[in-house]
Amino acid sequence: MRFLNFGSLNLDHVYTVDHFVKAGETLASQRLDHFLGGKGLNQSIALARAGAEVFHAGRIGTDGEALRAELDRNGVDTTLLVTDILEVTGHAVIQNEKGGNNCILLYGGANLAVTEEDAHRVISHFGEGDWLLLQNEISSIPVIIREAKKRGMTVVLNPSPISGALLEMPELSLVDWFILNEVEGEAMTGETVPDAILSELSRKFPSASVVLTLGADGAVCFTDGKKDFALAMKVKAVDTTAAGDTFTGFFFATLTGGGTPAESLRIATAAAAKAVSVKGASNSIPRIEDLGVR
Repeated sequence: MRFLNFGSLNLDHVYTVDHFVKAGETLASQRLDHFLGGKGLNQSIALARAGAEVFHAGRIGTDGEALRAELDRNGVDTTLLVTDILEVTGHAVIQNEKGGNNCILLYGGANLAVTEEDAHRVISHFGEGDWLLLQNEISSIPVIIREAKKRGMTVVLNPSPISGALLEMPELSLVDWFILNEVEGEAMTGETVPDAILSELSRKFPSASVVLTLGADGAVCFTDGKKDFALAMKVKAVDTTAAGDTFTGFFFATLTGGGTPAESLRIATAAAAKAVSVKGASNSIPRIEDLGVR
């Protein structure tokens, strides 16, 4: 069983600020850091550090070879990753405020140059028993989903960042697993209470399983008619940038490695707690042996 993460790769420019900049305000930052990120890169590294076999597909610009090197260093197969000579690498401008929260401005760049031809070429290497992981930071998602389902793959979608185009996508009915937070859950269902979000997602997508992350309140999984819940670990948050991506990678690596949904939630919440205690994106993701959980 292999994971194909057809996902984004970004160069992150992280500004430490006292508070998020307001409309019309000019704010001096206290610090500037550069990190390798993108939900796709972070989730591939999290999967690999949790013990899964991972292939990453997507596009970077000629300025993004450090991203390929980081994936390689973490044991992720990058033979399906394309260097685009016409587009710059996707990047993010991130504000981190003193409470550990962040806000993120994305520029898609090469992530939005993924073509239908890329989808056909990449998916042809996979089949039944393999898993596809997607986020909403690249182009050609509908055709990627269709091609994956034709070949018998299990499709996981993290619908982030949420968008109107994504919500209108008929291919959502083909998704096997949704993993999302409360903001994305509300956008997809119109509901704000976790149980109501799960109920409405189950009604709209009866064949799909759902993992709903609840921030400091933990996470819940609904699959095969059964609901499991895990409390978040209490830690001092330094930077929440890659917490959700860490959770995603560790949850699905554990689940596909034979763990129950309850065990997968427990390990994923432990990994996310480790991640928020370290500043940065991909560099904050722990390894399974660092967690002290079984």
